[in-house]
Amino acid sequence: MLNPATFDFPTISETVAGAWVENVVRGDLALEPAFIAAARRLVDRGAVAISSTCGFSVRHQPAVAASVDVPVVMSSLLLLPTLLRQLPWRAKIAVLTYDSTYCSEDLLGIDARSERARIVIGGIEGGKFWHDELKRPAPPLDVAAIEADVANCIERLRSQHPEIATILFECAAFPIVAPAIRRIAKLPVYSITDLCRLAMASTS
Repeated sequence: MLNPATFDFPTISETVAGAWVENVVRGDLALEPAFIAAARRLVDRGAVAISSTCGFSVRHQPAVAASVDVPVVMSSLLLLPTLLRQLPWRAKIAVLTYDSTYCSEDLLGIDARSERARIVIGGIEGGKFWHDELKRPAPPLDVAAIEADVANCIERLRSQHPEIATILFECAAFPIVAPAIRRIAKLPVYSITDLCRLAMASTS
């Protein structure tokens, strides 16, 4: 998300004061004013759409969206209702997350129990990237480690749920391995970068 080569449009960034991987992932609601303040700073600097670098910040989606007058897409999890409707009702979606122990059903934005049953959540907690991101400062991305952790997680999920037909990355670091995972899994893979491109395509 922070690599300027990711998008074909310019990006700017702001840091949310007090936000670290551990407290954003576990859902510290005390961070909400800082998320709002960062969003407003981005708009003041000329941002025409706003996203985040952690899918777990979807908890702050309503508050941030209400605080600014530009499109806000805090998490790829916002794609879930649309992706479910793209698939046959028997098919499932695998949500690949940084930490499945905190990726609870209330973050999915899906009310119907029958649709929630079609979502399978798997995480890479305990892996090298998971540990790296908890360090302050975090070391440079180990792309090979991310690819291995994600590929192994998908393999486990598919062995338990052969109905998986689409993969959605929650973590904003995972898009860097999306091409490799598409080749390995031979399934569609969606991420926050796809949602950001959609949001930007709607702006003038």
